Amino acid sequence: MKWTVLTDNRTADDQLETEHGLSVLLETDQYRILLDTGATDMFIRNAKRLGVDLSPVDYVFISHGHSDHAGGLQHLLKINDRAQVLVSPDAVSGKFFSKRGNLHTITAEWPQEMQERIVFVDVSCEIADGLHVLAHIPQPHPMPRGNKNLFVQNAQGDYIHDDFRHELALYVDGLLFTGCAHSGLENILSACPYPVKTVLGGFHLLDGLEPEDELTALAQRLKVRYPDTLFYTSHCTGDAVFSAMKAIMGSQLQPFSCGTTTAV
Repeated sequence: MKWTVLTDNRTADDQLETEHGLSVLLETDQYRILLDTGATDMFIRNAKRLGVDLSPVDYVFISHGHSDHAGGLQHLLKINDRAQVLVSPDAVSGKFFSKRGNLHTITAEWPQEMQERIVFVDVSCEIADGLHVLAHIPQPHPMPRGNKNLFVQNAQGDYIHDDFRHELALYVDGLLFTGCAHSGLENILSACPYPVKTVLGGFHLLDGLEPEDELTALAQRLKVRYPDTLFYTSHCTGDAVFSAMKAIMGSQLQPFSCGTTTAV
């Protein structure tokens, strides 16, 4: 298995572009899966610079309905005529907003050509041999505090707090992709009934919103409950948050950025 980060907020390679978004190409023995598409077509430009061919991608997995994860989908469908799009129906039908700063939309635009290739996932299921999608993730553990600024608009036009019923996670060959983990990293891990060797994605733990004692406690729980699991994060995980958790988890927690390629 191999994964390559095509879009992220950070990069260690000045030849690669960055944006507030996430896109990762995951290659297994059976599948090529594009995990989210970032906000724009930047993931395609970075893929070209990295010598990565996206035309043979089998699946595009969209973790949730926010534009920084699904905005690039329309561009992928122009260069790939085979990939099926795995997404929650609530992601496609929802209208999403952020109140960080001024109220603004973060709703993704869904291309018309997607309709012929879409696979709506509304319950946890095995999409193909060994390829599992987790839906409607239970939330008994704490949720990220940053969710307080995220809303959906209902049929009456009112803004209500997002419960993230539109968020999915993907599991294949020991790897669990969290997207932004708006449902909470511990909740996603608890909902996964399969052995997790690697966790990959954002944690939506934002600098200035998560108390350090809670971060320390979270890191300690992860280290105890998942001692053999490696965690890779960036995108919506703050720098100070990462440092606080790294102090507890050590080599078990690793950063990624644009261009990171890891074989596991």
